[in-house]
Amino acid sequence: MTGHQGSPPLTGSAARPVEIRLKRAERVLELRVDDGLHVTLSTELLRVESPSAEVQGHGPSQKTIVGGKRNVAITAVEPVGHYAVRLVFDDGHDTGLYSWTWLHELATRQDELWRAYLAALEARGLSRDR
Repeated sequence: MTGHQGSPPLTGSAARPVEIRLKRAERVLELRVDDGLHVTLSTELLRVESPSAEVQGHGPSQKTIVGGKRNVAITAVEPVGHYAVRLVFDDGHDTGLYSWTWLHELATRQDELWRAYLAALEARGLSRDR
């Protein structure tokens, strides 16, 4: 997983993306922020950490661990006002609104979230491929 580079981490919702670029072949979403931060997030992490109720539930104890998403791809990135994007995945998932704050959370915690995801898959007998 690639971490953030450049400027200090974003603080709250003050910083805004100035460019969001989907790199389909690499299965990543590149995010450039107005404070100079440049972040690369994998489509797999974005899918398994979707802010949707389907994945997050209605509280931490209700989070669903989603396996089999190693090769998931994003088919569309749709703006939602001036505060978020909706990502459409090729597995049909399209209900998560990725706010700038949520993207920042994923960017700054992606290594930690990735390790927790892999551990949760293993604990449930799931894999990234099924």
